[in-house]
Amino acid sequence: EVQLVESGGGLVQPGGSLRLSCAASGFTFRSYDMSWIRQAPGEGLEWVSTINWSGDGTYYAESMKGRFTISRDNAKNTLYLQINSLKSEDTAVYYCAKSGPYETRGPKGQGTQVTVSS
Repeated sequence: EVQLVESGGGLVQPGGSLRLSCAASGFTFRSYDMSWIRQAPGEGLEWVSTINWSGDGTYYAESMKGRFTISRDNAKNTLYLQINSLKSEDTAVYYCAKSGPYETRGPKGQGTQVTVSS
């Protein structure tokens, strides 16, 4: 059974940074592309970023380029998302997903809340 557990969210001021983590289990993590997806209040799911199975290929939604960095540690079965220069519009629940580029379907965790506010 695929299990994905996100952590690292919280309340942060505009301009701040966060590093989200996702601990994966129940499948061969190193063999799969992994993604981050977010859902803002009252909105649908939005694809954020994908990293390929080996970690040497990354994809970002156009509006995320430059502030978001996806990475993974296959030895630790962990996915990361570094977010810098946070803006109020980044407020959302962030989900880790076992999925490929531009996809919002696929197994997800319970999510971690990121709130950007002064």
